[in-house]
Amino acid sequence: MVLTRRAAVVTALGTIPVVLLPSGQTVVLWTSLVILLCSVDAVLAASPRRVRVSRGVARAVRLSQSTVSTLVLTNLGRRRLRGLVRDAWQPSAGALQDRHAIDLPAAESARTRTVLVPTRRGDREADQVTIRTLGPFGVAGRQASITVPGTLRVLPEFASRRHLPSRLARLREMDGRAAVQVRGEGTEFDSLREYVEGDDVRSIDWRATARRNDVVVRTWRPERDRRVLVVVDTGRTSAARVGDEPRLDASIEAALLLGALASRAGDRVELLAFDRTPARRSSAPVALGCSRR
Repeated sequence: MVLTRRAAVVTALGTIPVVLLPSGQTVVLWTSLVILLCSVDAVLAASPRRVRVSRGVARAVRLSQSTVSTLVLTNLGRRRLRGLVRDAWQPSAGALQDRHAIDLPAAESARTRTVLVPTRRGDREADQVTIRTLGPFGVAGRQASITVPGTLRVLPEFASRRHLPSRLARLREMDGRAAVQVRGEGTEFDSLREYVEGDDVRSIDWRATARRNDVVVRTWRPERDRRVLVVVDTGRTSAARVGDEPRLDASIEAALLLGALASRAGDRVELLAFDRTPARRSSAPVALGCSRR
């Protein structure tokens, strides 16, 4: 049985008859009436055990972004259920307003929504769902906690994605898909052509020039289908802070940006996280960095 503020108010009102009729019997009588009222109210309250609860939550969300944990409550009892529901989470899950008032008739369902704004990356676990039902007088009720599993995976924030448009524009310039005012060279040999004024003399192929009796230069193109391996140190030194965040978070941001650019360029990207021994390896670095707490 749980008591509410109304029970305290009703008890405090007993000072009036005690002042008017000061005696031990008056105190005992008023106390008995309060206990009887609370007992009857708790008995008439709907049973919190007769509630079926299911949870719905997103599989993953990025750090600093919000998501919603939804509870579906079904009243399996015969009495109307009035009270409060608390959808408890780990503190780092950032649950905002996790207590919800409910008024649920028998054999009906209702939904509650708890907004989550995580403050740490990793797997955030849901705690128990606590249901408190109140009697018709609102002075007492019943309470029960039910285990409703739920896991929210918080991915790195990827704040460096704000640099992605400019880097992708530079990538299109290197591919020749955008007009540019500057000359650029790749690293993979493409073909030979005659020298024209303005070419870099360092690109002259002297052997081909000697064979043709004409100045010939090499042309280059950006490499494609490369294998890019991003290595992230997850050892003790990665816990040192750079500004307001650990060095590991800065490494993850850099790995995410590099992985996004390399995959857009058609390269094969892999990520290796290690300390004393390799901790994890993946071919999808954009999704990594989320499971370590």
